[in-house]
Amino acid sequence: MFYGAWYHARMRDLVILFVHLMVIVVRLTRPGGLRSVVAESVLVKHQLQILNRGRKRAPNLRATDRIIVGLCALFMRRARLLRSAITLKPSTLLHLQNVLKKRKYRMLFSAKLRHRPGPTGPNKELIAAVVEMKRRNSNWGCPRIAQQITLVFGVEIDKDVVRRILSAHCPPDSGLGPSWLTFLGHMKDSLWSCDLFRCESATLRTHWVLVVMDQFTRRLIGFGVHGGIVNGVALCRMFNQAISRQSLPKYLSSDHDPLYRFHQWQANLRVLEVTEIKTVPYVPLSHPFVERLIGTIRREYLDRMLFWTTVDLERKLLEFQHYYNGHRSHAGLGGRLPEPSGGESTIDLSSYRWQKHCRGLYQTPIAA
Repeated sequence: MFYGAWYHARMRDLVILFVHLMVIVVRLTRPGGLRSVVAESVLVKHQLQILNRGRKRAPNLRATDRIIVGLCALFMRRARLLRSAITLKPSTLLHLQNVLKKRKYRMLFSAKLRHRPGPTGPNKELIAAVVEMKRRNSNWGCPRIAQQITLVFGVEIDKDVVRRILSAHCPPDSGLGPSWLTFLGHMKDSLWSCDLFRCESATLRTHWVLVVMDQFTRRLIGFGVHGGIVNGVALCRMFNQAISRQSLPKYLSSDHDPLYRFHQWQANLRVLEVTEIKTVPYVPLSHPFVERLIGTIRREYLDRMLFWTTVDLERKLLEFQHYYNGHRSHAGLGGRLPEPSGGESTIDLSSYRWQKHCRGLYQTPIAA
């Protein structure tokens, strides 16, 4: 009984196989039949390999699987293709229909001029220079970087372009007119300004620093350093140290600090033939440039380093003076330098190197 059932099943399979063989022979005799049969065989065999993968969920088609199915579908008839699409899920059809729908309305309602010319944007060399400058000088803002790029390379770049470059590659308008101090600086005789500020050493010893600057050129004239209590003699010594080997101005602007009331200070100014101009009492805005300079010195330099002795502080302030006057761009001067070089030459973006200032605290590009 069992043998008879097995015999009938085998005979049925042979008959079905013979019928499929005859159908394939007939299909081969038609035009393009060979390509259709080969494509269908490859497609069915590839689908069986996908279904035999050891997964408990629906098969996840790879890019190569989709490419093979697409190539085989090109050589098959539609009737045979519907019978062979055994690995096609309803979600695939819905996603394809959604993509085609979006493509349809985008083609219908989008602008006809697809290749409209626009700005090319900054080149790779400029982007690399902006990113590297920000990396080497982390506390510089976008306006400072834009001014430094224009100063060194001669490339006009806006601060908003720098901001977009940094946002993609790295995870103030002027008043109606000059202030009265700037107006005085345009006169025949120059106007200097001085002010005092206090800083602490690594051993917490108090040091007083007298800073002198030129109002018109924003040039840092020099520093005078004193450790301990400041009196009239010490103030005169600090001022003479700050203006050493400099041509004296006609006017000197100072605030109402009681230290400037010492008779030694006033006698020193009379000997030097310098007229002292006092600011408006209790109005710091009447002394803006030197106040902002002191804030810059603290924020960009003294708050980021330590000093030990008076000599160490003098040496480090001298390094900052060289960097401030000859390499740092200034917003008040339109991105220029207080002490511009004679040639005013720019360097090439494709060939430059980095120069360290203030013992590596800041780095600016120079010609290679």
